[in-house]
Amino acid sequence: MTLGLPPRDATRRRPPPAPRAILFDLDGTLVDSRRDIANACNAALEAMGRSRLPDERVRAMIGDGARALVARALSVDLSHPDVAPALEAFQAAYATAPTTHTVLLPGAREALHALPRPFALVTNKPRAMTELVLAGLGLDRAFDHVYAGGDGPLKPSPAGVTRALEALSRGAADAWLVGDGPQDVAAGRAAGVYTIAVPGLADVDAVEAERPDAWIASLGELADLSAPPAARRSP
Repeated sequence: MTLGLPPRDATRRRPPPAPRAILFDLDGTLVDSRRDIANACNAALEAMGRSRLPDERVRAMIGDGARALVARALSVDLSHPDVAPALEAFQAAYATAPTTHTVLLPGAREALHALPRPFALVTNKPRAMTELVLAGLGLDRAFDHVYAGGDGPLKPSPAGVTRALEALSRGAADAWLVGDGPQDVAAGRAAGVYTIAVPGLADVDAVEAERPDAWIASLGELADLSAPPAARRSP
């Protein structure tokens, strides 16, 4: 999933001292869920009498929640009457196989074990689907707070980030947000947290356009980034 990273930019913010809270996105950041999402999306299209789409086309539609995904797959507006039944079909199909092909991305499990807690998950994925994925991958106890689709405004709104910080009793200046999409960076920046981008599902150029504070090649670099400045390896 990893693409070439943008060049390092010395004008961006240096990471603050070791974070007192880390907020993660899910799809494309912690897990590679592309195939299971594409399978469920295509099942929904078939249920609506539509043709299947190539997995890569579905991948490009992911990031703004399930409703937006099925609307894009149908090539209709969010208000179109076909969206509701397609969303229901998508959710039903996904529930039957949420982690058949979904796997943790390199460094994810190690990061969740090595980095300082508390952790929060802030995802646009509907809550029921999020909980199925976390349980299927043994991550159902990994997070101290989960904000998912249906809990309030989706990213790029900062609402989920702000609510997570409130739940963790942490301030924005003490927190990092790690995500692979422009929605993640925009939400984190609006909330005032330090934003770290990792290549995943989203187009790297689209993420770079949101000006994340830092880029990492994989979650395996987070432990070094969170170390005291004197202990950090040189770029």
